[in-house]
Amino acid sequence: MEEVKEQVISLPRLGQPAPPFEVVTTQGPLKLEDYKDSWLILFSHPADFTPVCTTEFIAFAKIYPELQKRGVELLGLSVDSVSSHIAWARNVEEKTGVKIPFPIIADLNKEVSTAYGMIHPGQSKTETVRCVFIIDDKQVIRTILYYPLTTGRNMDEIVHIIDALQTTDANGVATPANWRPGDKVVVPPPNTQEMAEQRLKEGYECVDWYLCQKKL
Repeated sequence: MEEVKEQVISLPRLGQPAPPFEVVTTQGPLKLEDYKDSWLILFSHPADFTPVCTTEFIAFAKIYPELQKRGVELLGLSVDSVSSHIAWARNVEEKTGVKIPFPIIADLNKEVSTAYGMIHPGQSKTETVRCVFIIDDKQVIRTILYYPLTTGRNMDEIVHIIDALQTTDANGVATPANWRPGDKVVVPPPNTQEMAEQRLKEGYECVDWYLCQKKL
């Protein structure tokens, strides 16, 4: 019997260029390069006209102004058609008063969802799971989040990740657990014994030579 081989798909990883795309959306044709000078949150949802997805789109719409202040754009995706996306967005606005201000990709051929690893057969063989890809202004993937079909995403965490990434990029530092803007940041650890000894004399708030924090 001839052995059937599974197709191996190379999934995107942190620190790698985001897979390029040219797509049809509710706001016309778009491609990844259109977002070259801004950060982008590309996120997928299982299907239009479903309850958890509706709550998420309302929540994304509400944080969109805060994301734009940070130079971040939103781009949704599912394997539904443009007509379905438009009808759903209109229904959400009619029933809740919340307008969906960002475009939604109609990924009917599943090219983008396949390139980004958004379809997980253990969850669904046809629908995309709840993925979040944070792509920086150099079009490099900085964060990947996967949520199961039954769990809606946490918008506070998404904004927190954006704040942390942009803070660390701008200041050459790291952020500790539960960090919020205004909290102390982590100073990169020293690479030599001499630097470790010097570190304790530099005025940082140190638990020990490898864990020092400072205010920005």
